[in-house]
Amino acid sequence: MIRFYRFIVHKLRARKLKRRNRSLGGDIGLTILLGLFGLFSLFPLVYTVVSAFKPLSEIFIFPPKLTVDNPTLNNFFDLGTIIEGFDIPLSRYIFNTLIITGLGTFGTVLLGSMAAFPLAKYQFPGSKVMSNAIVYALMFNSTVTAIPNYLIMSSLGLIDTYWAVIFPAVGSTLGLYLMKNFMVQIPDAMLEAAKIDGAGEFKIYWRVVMPLCKPAWITLVILSFQQMWGTTGGVFIYSEELKPVSYVLSQLVSGGIARTGVSSAISLIMLIVPVFVFVISQSNVLETMATSGVKG
Repeated sequence: MIRFYRFIVHKLRARKLKRRNRSLGGDIGLTILLGLFGLFSLFPLVYTVVSAFKPLSEIFIFPPKLTVDNPTLNNFFDLGTIIEGFDIPLSRYIFNTLIITGLGTFGTVLLGSMAAFPLAKYQFPGSKVMSNAIVYALMFNSTVTAIPNYLIMSSLGLIDTYWAVIFPAVGSTLGLYLMKNFMVQIPDAMLEAAKIDGAGEFKIYWRVVMPLCKPAWITLVILSFQQMWGTTGGVFIYSEELKPVSYVLSQLVSGGIARTGVSSAISLIMLIVPVFVFVISQSNVLETMATSGVKG
């Protein structure tokens, strides 16, 4: 009888707590609020896609419309006509972008994770000072470091090469900060178990730590890819044969009002690849330590 009474009390308390934490009205209100925010954040993406197929007469309509009355592909045809007049084929610009983006993204993930591993899992003289310096470095905007980066690349003789764009991006502290904060969550017992099994430091980093940090480095891949994909080379690349495609397209956009339709087509083209990379990677980004490491 006493056990039955305790069981009933426990069920009532659990039901009361559940009712207190969750209510139908609250769930509906939260769903509506999140839906409104989602639609608001989706507006720029939809507008970019729709504008690429609008004629000039509809692009300048205010307030802007999310529908197309007379869809057209003339914006893309005009873009192709302009590109045909270039001395250097578009394929060369695309190749430059793929080289810069691929090497920059790979280097950022590799260097950031390898530097984060000892900072997160080992205590050595100056480790705290280095960790604080990494956090402080995040406060500096890329505009502030533009002149020092140029002077360093110039002294190394790397101006007008791919490396002048890749090295500053690889040396960014964002990847190091992100990977370090994620590696700190890995239990030290896993590393000790790997050492007992005879694994070396590099094997522990590659076979144990990196799989557990998959959500972190996938996120870093997306961030780095977006940054490198949109780079124009700035003041580092002068040779026309080494310029990325984003630089060429940005020059087309500056052609005035007559190229507004071409500009919309360019925005859509530059948006497709980053969105595709994010879509195929979002499931990995949402993984937690429990789903990526503990269950394995």
